[in-house]
Amino acid sequence: AFTVEYRVECQKQWHILCQEKKIPCSEDFSLSNTLGNQVAIRAWQIAGLPVDSFSTDNGIIVFNSRRWPLMIDPQGQANKWIKNMEKANKLAVIKLSDGNYVRILENCIQMGTPVLLENVGEELDPVLEPVLLKQTFKQQGVEYMKIGENVVEYSKDFLFYMTTGLRNPHYLPEVAVKVCLLNFMITPQGLQDQLLGLVAAKEKPELEEKKNKLILESAANNKQLKEIEDKILEVLSSSEGNILEDESAIKILSSSKILSEEISEKQKIASVTEKEIDDTRMGYRPVAEHSSILFFCISDLANIEPMYQYSLTWFINLYLNSIAKSLKSDDVTKRISNIVDHFTLSIYNNVCRSLFEKDKLLFSLLLTVGIMQGKGLIDDQVWRFFLTGGIALDNPYPNPAPEWLSEKSWSEIVRASSLPHLKGFFEHVQDNVSKWKNLYDSAKPHKDQLPGLWSELLGLDRLVVIRCFRPDKLVSAVQDFIVDNMGQAYVEPPTFDLAGSYKDSNCCSPLIFVLSPGSDPTAGLLKFADDLKMSGSKTQTISLGQGQGPIAAEMINRAIKKGTWVVLQNCHLATSWMPTLERICEETITPENTHPSFRLWLTSYPSDKFPVSILQNGLKMTNEPPKGIRANLLRSYLSHPICDPDFFGSSRKQVIWQKLLFGLTFFHALVQERRNFGPLGWNIPYEFNESDLKISLRQIQMFLDEYDEVPLEALTYLTGECNYGGRVTDDKDRRLLLSLLSIFYSWELIEQECYHLCEGDLYHVPAHGPYQEYVNYIRSLPISADPCVFGLHSNADITKDNQETNQLLDGVLLTLPRQSAGGAKSPQEVVDELADDILAKLPANFDIEMVMDKYPVVYEESMNTVLRQEVIRFNR
Repeated sequence: AFTVEYRVECQKQWHILCQEKKIPCSEDFSLSNTLGNQVAIRAWQIAGLPVDSFSTDNGIIVFNSRRWPLMIDPQGQANKWIKNMEKANKLAVIKLSDGNYVRILENCIQMGTPVLLENVGEELDPVLEPVLLKQTFKQQGVEYMKIGENVVEYSKDFLFYMTTGLRNPHYLPEVAVKVCLLNFMITPQGLQDQLLGLVAAKEKPELEEKKNKLILESAANNKQLKEIEDKILEVLSSSEGNILEDESAIKILSSSKILSEEISEKQKIASVTEKEIDDTRMGYRPVAEHSSILFFCISDLANIEPMYQYSLTWFINLYLNSIAKSLKSDDVTKRISNIVDHFTLSIYNNVCRSLFEKDKLLFSLLLTVGIMQGKGLIDDQVWRFFLTGGIALDNPYPNPAPEWLSEKSWSEIVRASSLPHLKGFFEHVQDNVSKWKNLYDSAKPHKDQLPGLWSELLGLDRLVVIRCFRPDKLVSAVQDFIVDNMGQAYVEPPTFDLAGSYKDSNCCSPLIFVLSPGSDPTAGLLKFADDLKMSGSKTQTISLGQGQGPIAAEMINRAIKKGTWVVLQNCHLATSWMPTLERICEETITPENTHPSFRLWLTSYPSDKFPVSILQNGLKMTNEPPKGIRANLLRSYLSHPICDPDFFGSSRKQVIWQKLLFGLTFFHALVQERRNFGPLGWNIPYEFNESDLKISLRQIQMFLDEYDEVPLEALTYLTGECNYGGRVTDDKDRRLLLSLLSIFYSWELIEQECYHLCEGDLYHVPAHGPYQEYVNYIRSLPISADPCVFGLHSNADITKDNQETNQLLDGVLLTLPRQSAGGAKSPQEVVDELADDILAKLPANFDIEMVMDKYPVVYEESMNTVLRQEVIRFNR
């Protein structure tokens, strides 16, 4: 059940043990040499078993183990392999959710045909017990097995396979001892090989075809040779008397000799050709290596949110898409870099659409670091330190500037000095306190040059220094780091785009909205349905909950035939109905019986009960207010109704209309962004959302057209007291809301040419112009705004930024394996050392006997009783 690295480690240690105990063993042991039959292994690989040695070992274990195999198979590799391999033997595929699976199982046990049980959860059905334990009994020389109430004849040829799609299942001991648990998670090696095969097949199809033909031929040749050897052995063992007198034996031997020489010749030619082909394929190796790194970056995301699950099939489709769509070039290196760039960006955009705002930068960082690790540009020790700040042990050096440098920062600086590029770092800080104080006080420490010889530091080493002094600016520093290594595109996640997602979907893959507080995609969805002429009776919505399941199932069945849409809201409230939904998605919604324009839309809050298979095959989207003033304004301008030219140019008072329109969207961004500042922003974090903005926009439009004068007071009342103010319960918050609004709904804004929205010249209402000019102005704004835009002090950022930094680093840590730092100490030893260190610092226990003698418990002195209790507690 273990991973590649762990298996190799175990094997090494057992090998040493065998040598110590003088047990005879091979020099280098491998399962495939000892138990493997090369002919069979070749057949498995042709049937779809990945080519790496880890998977080969798994294959050997499947066929040699005494218990039936249960394969942990989140990418569906084992599943595919078994279906291909046992196709000729009439494999029956069942799931525990099928109504009639026991009957199928009984038939297969009698007939001796193989059975594959898919999508097993963490518990197995008790009915399977006799099958797993192979509890058979003999009657009149025939083997029988009792399943449930029925007794069936047990055929020796019966085979049973189980697979689960769970990423990290926890099987209880009683399950684990009945089956042979196997880890079939894809390995980097296996994935690279698959991806290499795909890129070679697309780029050089004739070579790949030749290679596959060679594989099949050489497998057939090997099989023939093996048969010849067996035949010769049989002849030699069965011939009686002198072998030279046995004519048939001589004939067999001589024909075998000719045949085997022919085959050997063929094999020689084949192996030369194969080498040539492999050399050409290897040219595309960088694409496969790069892409497999991306896959493992994505598969780690599920540790952060249960909804972030992506299937290998989805990944491979994107990969093939990139190979097809990226720029062609005859120069292989140029072509490789085109594929790599196109694919990386396509993965980034596709994954970002399904991540919450908080995890988008995190994903960019993971991608950047993953790709750099693949190129060997990242020191693991520095990366770990950047995330954790090292392990806190005693710090023997006194803090040189306690008045501004916190103890935490100082001990991090001392620990950082042990990193390869930061030797002598803390000594320099001790000697140049004033120079480092400038960095500490700076408004943009991540942009400043570091003092002294440290100005040369780059990449992660520079981030470590900023982490030590100004952790609040780490998020901005990380953004710069990503831009330097990957490009600007990776810090600007694509805006929410329903049409784009719809274009990428098909009738069999559900579209899933992952909800967050304050987001309600239904309005946008119905508007979108309207654009596609799917509104009215063609789109049916139902909110799931008690008893709604069967109604929803009925809706889906009707819509599949008619080609209409079904929207199931709040799937997280109907966890008990989810397995049924999963079955509908797998069995009912299939390409054969589904109308091409049918779509299934689901909305759900993150939930670990949501079926993995739907998450992996579906198209996931999140719809949150974007992060930052700029992204928020951009989203408002790029989405309905402002992006609609009829609406944008609809008013009779164009100049005033455009100004108020910009003012209102800016106000909307402001009130949403202020929530990030905690109580400094709003006393209560209100869920201001899209609908507040949309209704206020329509009111401005209506009032401007209906009145000659601009009715500012009426607009202020409607927007401030009703649309936005209706949510506000705290009187101070309401006062703040109205004063913010007065900046935008003011005569100055209407009358001035270039009205400034806050101090400085950066944020102003752009001069009247076409739609595109407004969008260009918004794009020119900085990604993260200064607190003075919100009317806050520039230090207001610090608390908010520190929270963001912690959230980012904690998120990254969730995706990494829990491992010991680069040193040779195991986690256990590190913990022991820390525990000893803490114990050494503890003061000695109080002597309770002495306290009782000196301060006896008497009625007159109640404090003595208190003291005694305190001493006992303190010791404890």
